[in-house]
Parts: sequence; structure tokens; C-alpha cells
Amino acid sequence: MSLSINTNSSASIAASNLSGNNNMLQKSLQRLSSGTRIVDAADDAGGLAVSMKMGAAIRRTEATNTNLSNAQSFLKTQDGAFATATKVLTRMSELSILSQDVTKTTGDTANYQTEFGALQTQLRDLGAGTFNGVSMFGTGATATTVTVYTNEDSSTSTTVSKAAFTGDVSMASAISAGTSLANTSSSQAATTSINSALTALATMRAQNGAEASKLSFGQEMLVANKNNLEAANSRIIDVDVAAESTQLARYTILQQAGTAMLAQANQSAQSVLKLLQG
Repeated sequence: MSLSINTNSSASIAASNLSGNNNMLQKSLQRLSSGTRIVDAADDAGGLAVSMKMGAAIRRTEATNTNLSNAQSFLKTQDGAFATATKVLTRMSELSILSQDVTKTTGDTANYQTEFGALQTQLRDLGAGTFNGVSMFGTGATATTVTVYTNEDSSTSTTVSKAAFTGDVSMASAISAGTSLANTSSSQAATTSINSALTALATMRAQNGAEASKLSFGQEMLVANKNNLEAANSRIIDVDVAAESTQLARYTILQQAGTAMLAQANQSAQSVLKLLQG
């Protein structure tokens, strides 16, 4: 190999190798410090694209789960109204029986009627209940439904009922102003109406429970999907700390060796001076 002053090929090659090792060392440090395998898009363009889509799907899954939790809260509040209505109707049926006691005076019956009427008003108020400004019950004699989406791309859904609480025929009869404890025959009719209302209310509550159960299973599926999406995304985007630590040690040694060899290559030009001095 010829000796020259203007060009030191050995030093150029050593400098190039050192530069490459420095770059890989910096990349390794960035991966370990960020915990991310893909520091730049050029590291794995295809993987980055897939990871971005998976990340968005994970966020949508979390949002969908939040929506289902809110729907569950809606149903629980609705069921709370049903539970209270059950107690109210039970008390009304008790009053209707007590008012039929032959030992009760007209004044006693009037007192029962006062409480009976107040409880009818309470049922009407329950029927006007809302959750975050959204009515919990339908209007009129027909129940309505609202749609709840159960997966992150809104391709599957279920429904939540807004029962025709005060509009149900049996319930409407029980809380009608015409249903009273004015006399024995009225009290007997009231008992019949209230029993029918309790049966209708039991059906509404069973529907509520069935829908809450469906949402619970939907949430379980969302949690499973989210866990699997996170695991798949981790395999693409997250750095393997053990493997990358090994690479970091390798690049550190190569950098040190490259620095030493560059120094040696630069020293090789000194032999030219010896020729000139000779």
C-alpha cells in the first residue's frame, strides 16, 4: 500500500466506522431511555403504522368501556327508582287493606287517603326522573330504547330500555286520581290496581336487570380486547430492555475500539515524515 500525505484511507475508514458506531450507540441510548423500539419512523415504518392504528383502537376501546359504564350507571339509577316504587306500591296496598277495616271511622279512612294520595304523587315524581338531564323513562304507554355501542368501531350494539313507567296501563291505573280509598269498594278496586302495578313493575325491573347483565358481559369483552391490543402493540413498539442493553454494551465497546483505531490510523502518517527526514 502506497504512503501519501494528502489521503489517509485507514483514518477515513476508521472515522466512518466510528461515526456509524456512535450513531448506533445514540440510537440504543434513545431506545432504552424512552422504552420505545421505534425511535424514528425509519426504524420500522410498517410497524409504526400498525402501532399507530392499534394505539387509536386502544383509546377507542377505553372510551367505549366508559360509555358502557355510564349506561350501567343509568340502569342502576333506573333500578333505584323501581326499588323505591316497589316500596311505595307496597305501602299503598297496605293502606288499601287497612282502610277496609270495619273498626275504622270515616276520619281514619280520610287519614289513610291522605297518605295514599301523597304516595300516588311520589310515583308520578319518580316517573319524571332523569339521569344527567336524560329522562330515565319513556313517555306514554310504550317503552322506548336507546342504543349503546359495545365495541370500539361501533359495529355492534345493544339497547337500554326507557320503561313506560307511569304510562304503563296498570301503573297509570294505580296512580290515577280516580283510584282512592273513599269507601270499601274503592279500596278493593285500589288493591287490585296496585297488585297489577306491582306485577308490571316486576317486569320492568327484570328487563332492567337483563340489560345490565348484557352490558357487564360487553364490558368484559372490551377489557379482554384492550388487553390483547396492548400486548400486540407492545410487541411492535416497546423495546426489549435485556436485548437492547446487550446491544448498548456492544456499541460502547465498538465506539471505544473505533476511537483507539482512529488514533492509530492518524499516527500512521508519521511514517511519511520519517521518510522525508531520512
